[in-house]
Amino acid sequence: MKLIVGLGNPGVIYSHNRHNIGFMCLNCLARKHGIRLARKQGYARIGEGEINGVKVVLARPQTMMNRSGHSVSRLVSRYKISPEDLIIIQDDLDLPLGKIRIRQGGRSAGHKGIESIIEELGNTDFIRVRVGIGRPDLMDNAAEKDAEVINHVLGDFKASENRVVVGVKIRVAEAILCLIDEGLTAAMNRYN
Repeated sequence: MKLIVGLGNPGVIYSHNRHNIGFMCLNCLARKHGIRLARKQGYARIGEGEINGVKVVLARPQTMMNRSGHSVSRLVSRYKISPEDLIIIQDDLDLPLGKIRIRQGGRSAGHKGIESIIEELGNTDFIRVRVGIGRPDLMDNAAEKDAEVINHVLGDFKASENRVVVGVKIRVAEAILCLIDEGLTAAMNRYN
């Protein structure tokens, strides 16, 4: 069984934020495979089903992003998921908009949701599908830089970015299918 988690913040006011690209990609994957995220389990909205014969649990944590680990750890425990069967879809400031990077393990690179998951699991060996949201143009002052980054990740995608966002959601769904069918190395070679 695979546990596939899209990271984001719950609530309508956050639904189109860059920080919620994980939710958006997971929703696309769920629609493509006819899985409804209708149940509440482990502080998350979940849906269970199969993708190409493999049992999956899709989850959107209903904690805020920075507390994602509370939800993920409960789901990992409930479904007895090993680190290599946990796939996290996250936003990434350091990748240009629409780029995907898949990897297993490593540090959080400052992503608070990933930091929370690592802290709760005590493990870094899960798979991450990082989805680029780009970086804002930053000011010179450190306080202004922090505020600009926060405004960027919690800001909605611009109308001019929507075509790229639609495309990347489809590519992430394809990449996850590749991860399930062909494994990590094949997915990294094809989508990184």
